[in-house]
Amino acid sequence: MIKITGNDHSRIGSVPYLNALPLTRGLESELRFGTPARLATWLRDNKIDAALVSVVEVLQTGQYDLLDGIALASDGPVLSVLLAHRVPLDRVTVVYLDPASLTSASLVRVLLAERGLHPEMRVLPDYRLTGDLEAVLLIGNRALDFVYGPHTHSVLDLGEAWRELTGLPFVYAGWALRRGIDQCRLSKLLRQGHANGMAELDQIIAEYPRYDAAFRERYLRTCMKFELGDAEKAGLARFGELLVKHGLGPVHQPRFVD
Repeated sequence: MIKITGNDHSRIGSVPYLNALPLTRGLESELRFGTPARLATWLRDNKIDAALVSVVEVLQTGQYDLLDGIALASDGPVLSVLLAHRVPLDRVTVVYLDPASLTSASLVRVLLAERGLHPEMRVLPDYRLTGDLEAVLLIGNRALDFVYGPHTHSVLDLGEAWRELTGLPFVYAGWALRRGIDQCRLSKLLRQGHANGMAELDQIIAEYPRYDAAFRERYLRTCMKFELGDAEKAGLARFGELLVKHGLGPVHQPRFVD
C-alpha cells in the first residue's frame, strides 16, 4: 500500500462506514469523518474541500464537481440501505428516516412514490425505537447491524428495489470536490486511496472486526461497487429525472472531473 500524506488533514471528509474503506485506504490520517448529512453541511460551510458525499447533495445544489470513475454504488441488493417495515408497504403511514441519510431519504421517497405510495416522512428520533416503529429507513453500518442480526421485520433493500425499477445501478455517494481549489492535487490523493483499496480488498475484509468473514466478503465484493462508469452515470441521470418527477428538485447536471 502507498501511504498517502500531505497538508490536507481534515479538509477531506468521509463516512465512518465499512463501505468507504476501499475508497480511503492509506488516506486515514487525512480524513475527517461524519455522517452523509454532516459532510454535506461541512462542504456548504467551507470546512472541507472534498467529501465522499451523498449524490443528492451534488444533484440538488449544483455547487460541486464529481470525481470521475469512483463511487459508492450497487447493481442489485446493497444490504446497507434498507427500509425495515413491520406492516405491508401499502399500509405504512409513516416512514422514519435515519437522521444520517440524504440520498437514501430521497431514494425511499422515489421508490415508494413509483408504487403510488406517499407515507409521511419523519426523522427517526432515537435508533433504539427501530424495533417498535412500523417502517424505518436505515443506512450504513446501522443497516448492516440490523440485517445481520435477528429481527422480525420485512426488509426492502433499496438497491435491489432500484435495480428492479430501472434496470440500472444506483450511485449513493461520490467524491465531491469544491470548485475554485486545487482539484488536481486532491484528485491524485483520492485516486490513490481507491487504488490502494482495490489492491488490498482481501486485507480490508480480513481486518474488519465486525460481522463474520462471509458477510463482509459478500458485502464488499458482491453488493458494493466502487466504480463510476457509463452504467452508473445512466443510473444517476435516471435518479435525477425521478427526483424532478416527484417534486424533489431542483436537479442540476453533474459535472465530472478527472
